[in-house]
Amino acid sequence: MKRSALTRRTALRLSVALAGSALSLMSLALSATGAAAQSFPDQTITLVVPFAAGGSTDVVGRVVAQKMGDILGQQIVVENVAGAGGNLGADRVARAEPDGYTILMGTVATHALNPLILKQKPYDPEKDFAPVSLLVIVPNVLVINPKLPVNTVAELVELLKKEPEKYSYASSGNGTPLHLSGELFKAMTGVKMEHVPYKGAGPALNDLIGNQISIMFDNLPSSSPHIKAGTLKALGVTTAERAASFPDVPTIAETVPGYETYTWNALFAPAGTPPEVVAKLNDAANKALQDPAVVARMKDFSAKIVGSTPEELGKHVTAELAKWTPVVKNANIQMD
Repeated sequence: MKRSALTRRTALRLSVALAGSALSLMSLALSATGAAAQSFPDQTITLVVPFAAGGSTDVVGRVVAQKMGDILGQQIVVENVAGAGGNLGADRVARAEPDGYTILMGTVATHALNPLILKQKPYDPEKDFAPVSLLVIVPNVLVINPKLPVNTVAELVELLKKEPEKYSYASSGNGTPLHLSGELFKAMTGVKMEHVPYKGAGPALNDLIGNQISIMFDNLPSSSPHIKAGTLKALGVTTAERAASFPDVPTIAETVPGYETYTWNALFAPAGTPPEVVAKLNDAANKALQDPAVVARMKDFSAKIVGSTPEELGKHVTAELAKWTPVVKNANIQMD
């Protein structure tokens, strides 16, 4: 009995000692995490742009990253991880160490469309990321070859209803924001057009200018030089408000109430990134967006500066998923 009681007491003391050690280790880990968050950033930050260099997302990312680096006192290096419509780069950040040193330039593709369209979903757009800030909105635009005998969105709708299935529209590829802009237009107007996907906006624009195809939904910055040159005719921008760079071009919503699509760029960190680190990134991003040089560059690029809290960006992603779910379903868009 005495030996049994002694054994129990020894086991109890050992358990208490182990528990105390575990708590001490936990406290040390929490202290280390807190200290790391306090000193953030003390090394180079990598901004993953999930598309090729030279595109609109890349341009926005480089302009904002340079100014954020100045504000934070650490260089922010842009790394282009292109492929799978943005999924490769987004997945890289979702799996990165949640310390704030690897962040993502997310878009409507990475955080709304791809998760709905792809059968195999490598990441969850809400659970696997910590929202930082919504940066800018880039309008899309409905453009046509000047030989098409219409001058307004209303006239185009009338023509498409008069001659259903005669005309096709181009986009930069299946499942892209531009493809979905066309599908939303079809759903809201009741017109019929065949979608012709291209491998990028460049080849599509070449065929549109050459009158091989008559209609296209494109990023406004991409079509801007052709609109100014008169080789393309802009019927309407896809945002709720007119674009500052083309104030005379109406919105599609002025003819089709409620129609609104756009490409957006936002910063995300991996889920689990300390709130203090997210707050520092958010503060730097929003300050960068107020810099006169950044404002001027974004205006040249037809991008509307937004800026937001992390919570507002999280709500934005949820709203975008809800908005595009029925469009993707009705269009029966699924990709491997």
